[in-house]
Amino acid sequence: MTDHPVEQEEPVAVDPLAAAEQERDEYLDALQRLKAEFDNYRKRVARDQQELAARAHERLVRELVPVLDDLERALEAATQHEEAKLEEGVRLVHRSLAEALAKEGLAEIATDGVFDPHTQEALVSQPSDAEEGSVIQVFQKGYKLGDRVLRPARVVVSQGSQTDG
Repeated sequence: MTDHPVEQEEPVAVDPLAAAEQERDEYLDALQRLKAEFDNYRKRVARDQQELAARAHERLVRELVPVLDDLERALEAATQHEEAKLEEGVRLVHRSLAEALAKEGLAEIATDGVFDPHTQEALVSQPSDAEEGSVIQVFQKGYKLGDRVLRPARVVVSQGSQTDG
């Protein structure tokens, strides 16, 4: 028999420091990739929001251009001292503007009935024959855009009837 020593594979010594450095480098690479992806996402969302706002702005301006045309026609009628045409022109401008804003979701706040502190602002409270707490006069119309109050209606509220006695 030949005398060959049996070779046993020696386990490769793993340097714990080298393994930790490799793991660190892998985590760092993954983190840098994630950071870059997030930065790209944030930039894309910001760009999309700007484009959306620009489109909404453009749509509103497109709706208001005909109102501007109507106003110019009304001013032309005013220079010709044609009162009937001027009044008609102003009414046309008002109607066009109201329609354009309604398309955008603007709605007038109802002021008939009982005072609502969520949508109305009481400027004065005065005695009247109307039921106490009811709106008796509107100083300035209020408006909502969707479900948000843009401007509360400014109203006079009844204190009820005052009796001498």
